[in-house]
Amino acid sequence: MNAEPTRRDATRNRKRIVDVARGLVDDGSAVQLNEVARLAGVGVATVYRNFPSVEALIEELATPSLESLIGHAKRALDNEDPWQSLADFLGHTIEAQVNNPALSTVNAALVNVLPRTVELKATLGPLAGQLLDRARRSRAVRSDLTSEDVIPLMCGIAFAVTAHDVHRRADRDSRVRTAHRYLTMLLTGLRA
Repeated sequence: MNAEPTRRDATRNRKRIVDVARGLVDDGSAVQLNEVARLAGVGVATVYRNFPSVEALIEELATPSLESLIGHAKRALDNEDPWQSLADFLGHTIEAQVNNPALSTVNAALVNVLPRTVELKATLGPLAGQLLDRARRSRAVRSDLTSEDVIPLMCGIAFAVTAHDVHRRADRDSRVRTAHRYLTMLLTGLRA
C-alpha cells in the first residue's frame, strides 16, 4: 500500500527537479545539482538518485526537443522540394534551440551519458544528413557543406541570439524572430 504514494512523491520530486533545472537553463544560470536540490526543496540524494550528473539532467531537458526534431525531420523528408525541406527543418531546429537552451549543449556534446540521448542523436543525425544530401544532390546548396557543419552552424546562431540579448530582456518570440533572421542570412550563404 505504501508503494503508490512513494511513486507519486518520487514522480513529483523528479518533476520539481526538472522544472528548477529548466528555469536555471532558461535564465542562463549554471546548473549545479546541490543548488537544484535546494531550489526544488528536495534532498541532494534525491537529485543524484534521479540524475547522477549535471550532464544527465541537461540531457533530460533536451529530450523533448530531440524527439520533436526527429518528427520534423521525418516530415521534411516527405516534402518533394529538397531546399524547402532542409530550410524548414533548420527553421525548426533553430526555434528548438532558442526555446530550449539545453538542446545546444546536448547537440554540441561529443559524448552523452543517457542511453536515450544517444539513441535520439543517432536517429536525428542521419535524418538531417538525408535532408542535406538531397539538397546537395539537387544542387540547391553548396557542395562543400557537410553534415558535420550543420550542428555547429545552428549552435552558432543560437549562441548569437543569446549574445545579442545578453540581459535576456527580449521575450522568447523576439529571440526566435532574431534567430530566423540570422538563419535566413545563413541559408542565403548556403545556396548553391
